[in-house]
Amino acid sequence: MIRPEWDEYFMDICDMVAKRATCLRRQYGAIIVRDNIIVATGYNGSPRGDANCIDTGECARVTLNVPKGERYELCVAVHAEQNAMINADPVKLKGAFIYIAGRNADGTFATGEPCLLCRRMIKNAMLAMVIYRDEAGRIIKRSSQDF
Repeated sequence: MIRPEWDEYFMDICDMVAKRATCLRRQYGAIIVRDNIIVATGYNGSPRGDANCIDTGECARVTLNVPKGERYELCVAVHAEQNAMINADPVKLKGAFIYIAGRNADGTFATGEPCLLCRRMIKNAMLAMVIYRDEAGRIIKRSSQDF
């Protein structure tokens, strides 16, 4: 048996967290890790108590054919990274790593690179490292200061 490296292990957990996502277009999972211990998880979906796209069966961005990365104000979802940071103890965020994995509706990899808003939140939370899968499934590691 071959044990996965830490990054692969945590990315696999992100894939599982993403299965809870409620978006019709893409499912993302994020976990925050400090000293190889999971601090918090998050997936993309509507705010607590609001209707989810998978429940209503409609997505305004799909209906309007909005490209990825544009017109976020039309989306009812909170991003996986945002939910992970909201769910975390703020004291445990400083110096922690955030892992992000995403899949398109057809199951192919979606880049987990954070959007501009999430990048600002990651910096503000003082997370040290961002690790995500790109569209080819490769693991990318970047300092949060590189964004």
